[in-house]
Amino acid sequence: MANFNIADLKALREQLGTGMTDTKNALVEAEGDVAKATEILRLKGAKGNAKRADRSTSEGLVAVKESAGAVTMIELACETDFVAKNDKFIALSEKVLEAVAAAGASTVEEGLAAPVDGGTVADLIDSQAATLGEKVELRRVAALTGDAVAVYLHRTSKDLPPQIGVVVSYSGDDAETARAIAQHIAMFDPQYLTRDEVPADIVEKEREIVTEISRNEGKPDAALPKIVEGRLTSFFKQVALLEQDYARDSKIQVKKVLEDSGLNVTGFARFKAGA
Repeated sequence: MANFNIADLKALREQLGTGMTDTKNALVEAEGDVAKATEILRLKGAKGNAKRADRSTSEGLVAVKESAGAVTMIELACETDFVAKNDKFIALSEKVLEAVAAAGASTVEEGLAAPVDGGTVADLIDSQAATLGEKVELRRVAALTGDAVAVYLHRTSKDLPPQIGVVVSYSGDDAETARAIAQHIAMFDPQYLTRDEVPADIVEKEREIVTEISRNEGKPDAALPKIVEGRLTSFFKQVALLEQDYARDSKIQVKKVLEDSGLNVTGFARFKAGA
């Protein structure tokens, strides 16, 4: 029997937006290997849904604390939007954020171990979860430092706390453009700063996939190298910030916007609650 369960099946369907039968068959063929099943579905023409915008099994909020040249961002997760907008949950997130930032934590493990109220953040979350009646967890932590930082928080619903958060570290004097870049990141969700930061194994796997897709489309072998490189360029435009078309003007790339404004982005992080 294939080594996967209903949770694996559900998670993959939500990630790719694929049908029940296709997803199950892919997992069976991949013997439960989710990464391989994802590749199988892509090669069969399944359309991805990386943003998982309709996911409803996880809720929560994103919170940010700024200080001179530094910024800390957390995602605190819960089970329902009812709790996500609860005053006690929001107060908990503020207390957790203060403790995580004060400890200089940059990982979830460090954040959970941060001291607060005579115990740790992990202890605080456990005690408050019992009061709220839901599972609560510190899901992600990011800490950036730089000459300057830009922050953008977005509410996906007016009655909920921020669900998307972006922090950007940079050098330069154009704070307005830096914030616009943070808004761009919130919208387009890049995974890396430059194409050179994309791990070689990921690039090679993408090359294999687009090569096979091109062959399956009947493209002539002589034309494959150029076609594959073109599709890899499109891939880099999806995952690398500097390669992306700018949200406010799709005729120019983000790297051109930064050059024109005298900005140098040194790092960024993007959290979306429940994604």
